[in-house]
Amino acid sequence: MLRSVARVVWLLIAIAVPSLAQNSASDPRLKHSFRQPEKNGWTFVHLEGQPAEIGFQHGYLLAAEIEDMLKVSALEMAHDEKKDWQFFRDAARTMMWPHIEQEYREELQGIAEGAQAKGVKLDLWDVVALNGTLEWEYYVKQYDKQHGIQPPTSLVAPEHCSAFVATGSYTRDGKIVIAHNNWTSYLDGQRWTMIFDIVPAQGSRMLMDGLAGFIHSADDFVVNSAGIAITETTIGRFSGYDAAGIPEFVRARKAAQYSKSIDDFARIMKEGNNGGYANNWLLADVKTNEIASLELGLKNVTLKRTKDGYFVGSNFPVSEKLIREETDFDTKDMSMSANARHVRWEQLMAENKGKIDVTAAQHFLADHYDTFSKKEEASERTLDGHIDLSTRGSQPWQPPFGNAGAVQNKAADAAMVTNMSFSAAAGHACGKNFKAQEHLREHPELNWEQGLLRDMDAFPWTTFSVAK
Repeated sequence: MLRSVARVVWLLIAIAVPSLAQNSASDPRLKHSFRQPEKNGWTFVHLEGQPAEIGFQHGYLLAAEIEDMLKVSALEMAHDEKKDWQFFRDAARTMMWPHIEQEYREELQGIAEGAQAKGVKLDLWDVVALNGTLEWEYYVKQYDKQHGIQPPTSLVAPEHCSAFVATGSYTRDGKIVIAHNNWTSYLDGQRWTMIFDIVPAQGSRMLMDGLAGFIHSADDFVVNSAGIAITETTIGRFSGYDAAGIPEFVRARKAAQYSKSIDDFARIMKEGNNGGYANNWLLADVKTNEIASLELGLKNVTLKRTKDGYFVGSNFPVSEKLIREETDFDTKDMSMSANARHVRWEQLMAENKGKIDVTAAQHFLADHYDTFSKKEEASERTLDGHIDLSTRGSQPWQPPFGNAGAVQNKAADAAMVTNMSFSAAAGHACGKNFKAQEHLREHPELNWEQGLLRDMDAFPWTTFSVAK
């Protein structure tokens, strides 16, 4: 009798599970959304609707990837910031949440609900903490100082990314060209392979690269339907954070969604600026053929713009006042990655004046010329960064940044931005593959990444466009 009852219960469960999955898949919130099969290392996801709907679609379609990303973030935070994941969940709830406007609250909650519908065990505070990943080190540095805690020696604003934007006499057709490669740990980089096509009920449509679970691009390469193109590089050696401000990830997403001009972008990013993930933003407006650089510190903000010229970024600060008041950056040390790459950008802009197009941009992002050693050798000082290959760092590269580099690349011209498309290459633009186990054997100090670190192959450049 007991066996018969047990068998009935088992059958009911077996019937109920696919029924639940079917009900979730037919959820009206998923209408118009879809995920495409991986293409040359990238996963394309289309999201559309009201904020809660976009969030639910995101969480549902990328549930497994979000679960995986949470494991990575918790591991990295524990290792680098010396704080457990609960610390960041608590800060997300008490410090960040009060400063997040309703639209993005609904989207964040939707992500949690979508992932839960697929059986992932997480909640809203996991999702908010995940979105704050890139500004936590700024917050932790201030938190530790306020609480008399000695911060980890590796807790400095990292050097993320190389980028440029050009227009006028510097480009082949006189119109804008913009490009960017993302520097981060290989743990993150292997997962920074989402292409989001987002059609919100309010604001502009956006095409951007990103990470599963994040409402913003995070490394910030975005084109929107108002003709605005956005990218950035972090300000190296920066310190400062205002816990009463609006989280950077909220401002970055809002600026991408609602900017119709360079002035819109600057206004949105400055309003409630908390200093988190301080960047030099490179911008373009294809309607006016104007480009801009917004160096956004906490105390010092500088906006420069031109219709004939270029701006470059490689984590070097520009404003002397910002350097003096908000960084400990050494502008005279040409062995530093940021300075060496800055020199290389200036060389490439001068050598290629009047010839810059998307093809040239792709070559720039694969460049291995080291201006300090005066050699062709991939290292932390080359635009296609290979920190893992460096034999001598200009500063003590701490894990995971001893296990990092330029993990993916994007480029676009005015025609592509107008048509809402861009070219992207997952992995190193030079074509070199990264092999996890080989690297861990050579660097046993990174064994804490074992189990989550995986291979990162280089894929060809591929053009992605919004869904028709």
